[in-house]
Amino acid sequence: MSPILFWTFVAIMLFFAGMVVLNRNPVASALSLVVSFLALAALYVSLDAYFIGVIQILVYAGAVMVLFLFIIMLLDLKAEIRRRMNFPAVCGGFVVILLFLKVLSDVCNGVFGGNAKLPPISQGPQGDAWQVGMLIFERYNLALQVVGTLILVASIGVVILSKRELK
Repeated sequence: MSPILFWTFVAIMLFFAGMVVLNRNPVASALSLVVSFLALAALYVSLDAYFIGVIQILVYAGAVMVLFLFIIMLLDLKAEIRRRMNFPAVCGGFVVILLFLKVLSDVCNGVFGGNAKLPPISQGPQGDAWQVGMLIFERYNLALQVVGTLILVASIGVVILSKRELK
C-alpha cells in the first residue's frame, strides 16, 4: 500500500475516533466508531494481516456494533443538553493531551530497530486462522471467558435498567 493511502486511512481513523468522543448523539457516535473500525481494518490489510483485518470487520464493525446499537436503542438515550464549559475539566483535558503527546514522542524516539525484518511465521499443515484460534483458546482462554462474561452482564444490566415499572 502506498504511504499516501496509509496516511489517509490513519487520518480517517483518527478523525472518526475523535467524532466518537465529540458527538452528543449516541447513535452518531456509534456509527463514527464503525467507520473508525473500518479504517483500522484497512490499516491491518495494508500491513498484510488479512485475517486480522477481516476479523476486525466481522467482529467489531459487525457484531459488537450491533450489540452497542441494540443497547443504545434499548435505553432510548436522547442527545445530551449542552452545558457550560467546565474550565477545570477543560484544563485537565489539555494536560492529559500534552502528557499523552510527550509519552508518544518518547516512545517514537526511543524505539530502535523498528524497521527490522521479522522471521516468517512457521507454516504447518493448518492455516493462520487455526493458529490464531489455538493461541486464543490455549493461552488466552481465561481472558476470552472474562470478556464474554462482562458483555453478558452488561447486556443483562441494560435490560434491567430499561425495564419499565408498572403503576
